[in-house]
Amino acid sequence: MVNLKEVSNNAINVLKDKIQLIKAAEGSIYLVGPIRLPVNLHGETVIFKWYCWLNSQKETEDIQQIINDLSSSNLAEYQQSSVLVYGDFEYEENALIRMHSICHTGDIFGSKRCDCGFQLKQSMQMIVEHGTGALFYLANHEGRGIGLFSKAMAYILQENGSDTVEANEKLGFVDDSRNYSDAIEVLKVLRSKPVTLITNNPKKLQALKDAGLPVSGRTPLWGDVSEYNESYLQTKIRRSGHLEEEGTFLHD
Repeated sequence: MVNLKEVSNNAINVLKDKIQLIKAAEGSIYLVGPIRLPVNLHGETVIFKWYCWLNSQKETEDIQQIINDLSSSNLAEYQQSSVLVYGDFEYEENALIRMHSICHTGDIFGSKRCDCGFQLKQSMQMIVEHGTGALFYLANHEGRGIGLFSKAMAYILQENGSDTVEANEKLGFVDDSRNYSDAIEVLKVLRSKPVTLITNNPKKLQALKDAGLPVSGRTPLWGDVSEYNESYLQTKIRRSGHLEEEGTFLHD
């Protein structure tokens, strides 16, 4: 029979330098990592450093207490966010970052109803080609913050004539309820130098600036347009304020 106390003590010795406490406005954030993560990116193996974080109402640096609390919680029922870091992210002068909202249908299944899967892979490729950067994967952002089940209902409304914004509003939600505060706190721990944000969404850029982070610029990320998502992409520009670049492939 396995001695749980011995297993826990062994885990503490291994994890004590890999878990850090970040004090947040409410409660705390536990950040674990870095973890070596080889990723298949367009047929090439690229080594990233992976971190994951967990929100908690408690505030303790006692690793034993943290592990004990987690072992009695069903974390599989809750979403946790993470970040992929590439290169010398802490010290390199110029770094790209992407705040990527989870998209179950696009990221996992490769749905063509949106451009999320394309943006996920393309931003990772951009970071690798640039030499350093980080991709924040925000797990509580599904459907711009409404959750997967509500997103499924919104899709049905979209199939019956509503655009993305209208569908969310008809279900009683605002267009975009995403919050970037946790990711920003983690970013502050990982890097203090300026960053360039990969995004078409000015709200993401403003969230970083409002938090006092040094932002050196923005890099757009359009692509993968098709008959299935062109209306969705146009709605991003016309209704949600996304920034259209000169010569963007979208048309009336």
